[in-house]
Amino acid sequence: MAAALTGEPTLALIALWADPDHAHAILLDEVLLVVLPVSVAIEAGFYPALSPARPVAAWLERMIFDLWGHTAFGGTDPRPWLDHGRWPSLHPMASPPRGMGPPAEPPEFLPCEGDDLHQVAVGPIHAGIIEPGHFRFSASGETVVRLEIRLGYAHKGTLGLMRGKPIRVAARFAARLSGDTTVAHGTAFAMAVEAALGVEIPARAESLRAAMLEIERIANHLGDIGAICNDAAFAFAAARFGFHREAMLRAAMWAFGHRLMMDTVIPGGIAGDISEHGALTVLAAVAAVEAELPELARVIENYSSLADRMVSTGIVSPELARRFAAGGFVGRASGRDFDARRLPLPGGRAPEPEFTVRIPVLTAGDIDARLRVRLAEITESIRLLRRRLGNLPEGAVAVALPNAGGEGIGCVESFRGDIWTWVQIDGGHVENAFLRDPSWNQWPLLEAAVRGTIVADFPLINKSFNCSYSGVDL
Repeated sequence: MAAALTGEPTLALIALWADPDHAHAILLDEVLLVVLPVSVAIEAGFYPALSPARPVAAWLERMIFDLWGHTAFGGTDPRPWLDHGRWPSLHPMASPPRGMGPPAEPPEFLPCEGDDLHQVAVGPIHAGIIEPGHFRFSASGETVVRLEIRLGYAHKGTLGLMRGKPIRVAARFAARLSGDTTVAHGTAFAMAVEAALGVEIPARAESLRAAMLEIERIANHLGDIGAICNDAAFAFAAARFGFHREAMLRAAMWAFGHRLMMDTVIPGGIAGDISEHGALTVLAAVAAVEAELPELARVIENYSSLADRMVSTGIVSPELARRFAAGGFVGRASGRDFDARRLPLPGGRAPEPEFTVRIPVLTAGDIDARLRVRLAEITESIRLLRRRLGNLPEGAVAVALPNAGGEGIGCVESFRGDIWTWVQIDGGHVENAFLRDPSWNQWPLLEAAVRGTIVADFPLINKSFNCSYSGVDL
């Protein structure tokens, strides 16, 4: 299969991970929208590399070696990824873990050749209150020749902490992998558990989950658009988008008891029903967004110095977006028309026609295109949210889980893109799990988007992606 992938361009590599005895992958047939999970036994510590055919696998193969000690035979990049040489043991997810490794070595970065090149090292500690990551620029004057990203500073051992835990306890770790997508990661984990155990949740719980996902999507897009404007010194737009994001978070707090709606989604349904006037509060917040959004979009459009910074800057080509199976607004701004909300629902049900997603797909692939897709997604999410909250089914919001076992996959469209979760359940406990954040497929594209731009444009390009550090640091 690893060899045949070169001749199968419509099969996207979605996820790659391991356990002590096997390597696992999820492929997606992008024409038929069929999910293809595959596994292979580890032989003498090796498994066939997928990175020669699917470059997005390179980072994942490095992660597998650091956590489980399995080597991708024929892989394109053997350097450490999560392990910076400071863990108390080598390969902590192996069975059994290995002893303490050698002293930490300086990180190895890819070489660059050319006249008068210099390096600019940024992070992992940054000027703002943001996640830790190291960015190594090789530049000729102000022009970036290569950017290489080094992450892993926010490694929490999430997969190891989930292993052996009761399902409800493990769900709390999934919801904390990346705090800005706590609903999406919590829902993907819950769906994987429900698929493994053959559980069908009540219709009211399914509708409220979908509503919470749209609230989370709107709030994050509002915050990120404001941050993009702020990085271009357009303080007015940053203030207004920040105002509406805060209003959405307060509405979520009123409706579900938590600003980020953390732990509101549980395997089997949701933890509690929406508050008595919660729907009206949320709908009032989105009505305020909808009323001002056209004017804010017009101001952004007419602000020439902002357009100068965004148009034709940080371009991701459609070919790269396809090769890396980029999801969310990053993919849609570069011609990849994929949205997990169009996938079959649990039980193989087709998506309901009234909730069919209509998001524009652009091909420019620059900061401006990513911002335009985000604006369109806010409008679409408001439409979907009104339909969800305006016609909530009656009934229970959760069902009990059987004390059984199985294996399942869950997929959710977060504001960043498609989240995939795989679990193995045994006797009501999580035997193994893997949480795939969409940022795995987007971080490498940020490296490509910065090439040829100037160093000063990096903050703006980076914010237009807003990849999760914690989501890939596991």
